[in-house]
Amino acid sequence: MTDETRAPAGARPVAAVVHNPVKVSTARLRAAVEQAEQSHGWAPSRWYETAADDSGAQAARDAAAARPDLILVAGGDGTVRAVAEAMHESSIPLALLPSGTANLLARNLRLRTTSLPRAVSDAFAGVDRPIDVAFATMRTADGAIRRKAFLVMAGIGLDARMAADTDAELKRRIGWGAYVDPIARSILGGARFDLRYRVDRSRARSLTAHTIIVGNVGTVTAGLLLMPDAVVDDGLLDVVVFKPKSAWGWVQIASRFTTNGMFQASRPGRWVLRNTPDLHALRYTQGRRFDARFETPQLLQLDGDVVGEVVSVALTVQHHGLLLRTPRG
Repeated sequence: MTDETRAPAGARPVAAVVHNPVKVSTARLRAAVEQAEQSHGWAPSRWYETAADDSGAQAARDAAAARPDLILVAGGDGTVRAVAEAMHESSIPLALLPSGTANLLARNLRLRTTSLPRAVSDAFAGVDRPIDVAFATMRTADGAIRRKAFLVMAGIGLDARMAADTDAELKRRIGWGAYVDPIARSILGGARFDLRYRVDRSRARSLTAHTIIVGNVGTVTAGLLLMPDAVVDDGLLDVVVFKPKSAWGWVQIASRFTTNGMFQASRPGRWVLRNTPDLHALRYTQGRRFDARFETPQLLQLDGDVVGEVVSVALTVQHHGLLLRTPRG
């Protein structure tokens, strides 16, 4: 917390709560916040409700403009993404109160996702940790350019189509099983795309892929470890390209992701991961910038929100661009 955001000497600190009323019970949330305020000696919080057509960006801007000591965000990954995009430059810490279906950022950071009162208490009593913020600068077929932040992952191609078409609750419950139908349609329809890409200042390369995922963290829905080397505060983006040529390639990919999480849990397992030969169906790389230009427009998703078709995209990372409130100890 900087001097600019700290409460005046002798004054009680005050929080702002940005909440999505569709994702969380406002009554339950207010009760938990009021209890934490009393327990930790904070002043009554200021409240900002997200709008249906805004995902939380305007509520976050309004909250940050009042210069609270902490902003709590209650919602899913889409709400967290929109709030972080709007207020990451404010230097005000952001606390997550996971209230969505996937809650991928919270799960990757091992934050509480099942007890709202304990998550709120952690926010008021926690410590601040800087994490990275990623950005997608995208160009559409009509030449328009937009820039959006993301904290979890960006997906291009099949991954974005699955984000648009696959039921989120089904993905949470059965993981890869929810993807069987869209993957089968991808195989039968030959849904691959051609692109030219560049990582940092390396030379441009050509590639044909089913999907590309660029992540700030490594674990996706149902606990599948997609990118074992991804770290949320290392200043790098992790890239995985899916390029299977047959149904067997998809079986290998599913098997690899299913076992990654088991190996990652122990030191011997992590050694096995580091020394396991790469699959031909997958290509991994890391960098601070990933540029891609597509032969045909491709669908793009950011943290599970589909943002539309793009003809090119530049994905970058701002090292330690966001202060995140995490549990003490």
